[in-house]
Amino acid sequence: MSRQLAKTYNPGEVEDRIYDFWIKGGYFHAEPDPKKKPYTIVIPPPNITGQLHLGHAMDETLQDILTRWRRMQGYSALWVPGTDHASIATEAKIVEAMRKEGVTKVQIGRDAFLKRAWAWKDKFGGRIDQQLRKLGVSCDWQRERFTLDEGCSKAVREVFVRLYEKGLIYRGERIINWCPHCKTTISDAEVEFEEKDGSFWHVRYPFKDGSGYLELATTRPETMLGDTAVAVHPDDERYKDIVGKTLILPLVGREIPVVADEYVEKDFGTGVVKITPAHDPNDFEVGRRHHLEVINMMNEDGSINENGGKYAGLSGMEARKQIVKELDEQGYLVSIEPIKHNVGTCYRCHSTIEPRVSKQWFVKMEPLAKPAIDAVRSDKVRFIPERMEKIYYNWMENIRDWCISRQLWWGHRIPAWYCDDCGETVVARTDPDTCPKCGGHHLHQDEDTLDTWFSSALWPFSVLGWPDKTKDLDYYFPTNTLVTGYDIIFFWVARMIFSSLEQTGEVPFHTVFFHGLVRDSQGRKMSKSLGNGIDPIKVIDQYGADALRFTLITGISPGNDTRYSDERVQASRNFANKIWNASRFILMNIEGKNVPNALPDTLTMEDKWILDSFNRLAQEINDNLEKFEFGIAAQKLHDFLWDEFCDWYIEISKIRLQGSDEAAAQQARQVLVWVMTRTLALLHPFMPYITEEIWQALPHTGEALIMAPYPAYDAQLAFPEEADKMESIMAAVRGVRNRRSEMNVAPSRKTALYIATEKQDTFRSGEEIFKRLAYTTEIQVAPSFTLDGAVTIVTSDAKVYIQMNELVDKEAEKKRLNKELASAQKGYQNAQAKLQNEKFMTKAPEKVVAGVRANAQKLKERMDLISSSLEALK
Repeated sequence: MSRQLAKTYNPGEVEDRIYDFWIKGGYFHAEPDPKKKPYTIVIPPPNITGQLHLGHAMDETLQDILTRWRRMQGYSALWVPGTDHASIATEAKIVEAMRKEGVTKVQIGRDAFLKRAWAWKDKFGGRIDQQLRKLGVSCDWQRERFTLDEGCSKAVREVFVRLYEKGLIYRGERIINWCPHCKTTISDAEVEFEEKDGSFWHVRYPFKDGSGYLELATTRPETMLGDTAVAVHPDDERYKDIVGKTLILPLVGREIPVVADEYVEKDFGTGVVKITPAHDPNDFEVGRRHHLEVINMMNEDGSINENGGKYAGLSGMEARKQIVKELDEQGYLVSIEPIKHNVGTCYRCHSTIEPRVSKQWFVKMEPLAKPAIDAVRSDKVRFIPERMEKIYYNWMENIRDWCISRQLWWGHRIPAWYCDDCGETVVARTDPDTCPKCGGHHLHQDEDTLDTWFSSALWPFSVLGWPDKTKDLDYYFPTNTLVTGYDIIFFWVARMIFSSLEQTGEVPFHTVFFHGLVRDSQGRKMSKSLGNGIDPIKVIDQYGADALRFTLITGISPGNDTRYSDERVQASRNFANKIWNASRFILMNIEGKNVPNALPDTLTMEDKWILDSFNRLAQEINDNLEKFEFGIAAQKLHDFLWDEFCDWYIEISKIRLQGSDEAAAQQARQVLVWVMTRTLALLHPFMPYITEEIWQALPHTGEALIMAPYPAYDAQLAFPEEADKMESIMAAVRGVRNRRSEMNVAPSRKTALYIATEKQDTFRSGEEIFKRLAYTTEIQVAPSFTLDGAVTIVTSDAKVYIQMNELVDKEAEKKRLNKELASAQKGYQNAQAKLQNEKFMTKAPEKVVAGVRANAQKLKERMDLISSSLEALK
């Protein structure tokens, strides 16, 4: 696949061709190999309803870096791709599409609806796969999975049956989180809390015997339709004589008792709490302790049901307004207190969640949570960054039973059947046709499906063939690394840990790397409402996948958010162009030459320096990746290629390449090729497309860079003495160039250098480097010099002198500097005049005043610098 490189790098021409080359070569595919160590990552499966966003792009780039790195290190590296059926989101999309057609789920029936759902999956499910391919991910596409495929479905049913048989799954009436919009339950982890304006309505509940009333406050007055008690704390002296008395529920007329329960905070408000067991999880537990009636007063759409009496049919908000109005009219409303409080909302549609009692399927969490907590505490599962452990422990130690049934048709249907003859519940691995209790054949399956996260929790082992004993499962499980955002630590990470421990006896992965969110340049979360979202495919089309990938990982650190900007991605594109141009320079200089990809027998000081620098870089990049320091590794690669290799070594190599000594030129060519190909290997996991393209064009060994060995530290490439010598020379060259730049000396004006140093041999050996890079006619090296009127540059181990009359025309330079000084003084005086103008200071915006003040400071510094330069010219 050897190619010449075009004059300019065109990602659009390169990327699809290179990806096709990788696919045809089968380089992404992994098989169990006893001669290799396994390395496994499973992709956090994107929803089939979604499309690639910047969060996906960063998440997948990080996984791809790890997979490519381990593959090049010689591991059997498996990255399993796949997608999630996303029951709530997908069903909502299909229902909306049907609404536009004028049909509903009920009208077409379950079977017809599921046909539509699978058609939707076939149409849209592959879209995100194609987008991931654009990004350059090296997933094993031959092993692609879907959470509703046959293998995953088998695993789901097996887990459900096992947990049921152990008594860890049960069906019962409990308080659940109900979304009136999605018309389904959602788990605690899927409730997002938003601060909203609200009120405390203070209401009087009168005693039946006419002896007075109790005052309490509620944020949801409409739920009083389901009140079955009022509670006080047993130790509250104010109310010890009224426990057991009967109240009359205002507007409803129902008799309800006063109960004593430690749930009540006696120092909060009036110390009196209304108890609505059907619509509050804490009230539900109070109701169980006191054997209270449970009255559900709400329909699935959030409206009031028949238990709400005359308010039946009203929406929740309509009922609230009517009830508050009548409480006021009948003298029960004491006052209304405005408050701000956290309101639970659905993570999908952001509708307000309504707690309501419902008969659902639950997973008993306490027995499952404890081993999962211990696994993290004992470092069997390591979190990076470590601070995520605190969040994990807090949630797991306070976890409630998990409601896993959903009132949806798209998903894994609950494997439970009910006998119409005797009422027996049958949970089975295969569909039953006979009731094991009465022998009847009239069975019907539960209508509900399982929470999407129930199947996702099994992902690390179900995708490898579990519950069957497969070669993949034996070799690749437990997986090594999970890469995910910190925002799904509850949804997914915790559930995978406890599910894997329970079903396999193993942790699902050894390390979890949590990355942050990608925000816009102002630090805001990207959203449709702000209009600041970025389509990564458009970025790839404009700048290339490598530029986007490098942008997303440069500067990131574990668990912290990062900012995206066009300027950053442009800088990454410029970096790609720099590498491309350096490679073209090498190709032009080896054209027609037989240049092996091997180091020459003889190496110069600069050769040994660049090899030593590369060697240390290889060690550091491997160390960084072991520690998941992606941002640090990316910056080091950038700095080495841009600064050390391109700006220094390539420029120094021109001395030999353009000289008359062919043997010396050949040495330089070999070192250029050797260092460039291996640096491309170091960079390959980060920027795979451009590195593969260039590597194929340069002399190389092997058929593809993706399968080339990843460079590691080699003691034979350590040249610390030569590296120190080069650093000394480079420091002096930088000093000379900086001073000339400050004095605006043209490169064409060459001068002699006088170098006072104890390292005389070191600096003499760099004479040609000084001549090429420091615009020098000659150098003189001695322990010391006495020179009048010379410019001095001081480094850590030398003083470098340049005769002033050689550097500049004194009179012309004085004239130029005086002109600049006058201009700076005028600008400074104008700025000071504004700052001393009372009218300007009081009326101008603070931002404008700050700008003038900053400009004045810059001008003052400029004046001081010019004055110093003039003083040196005397």
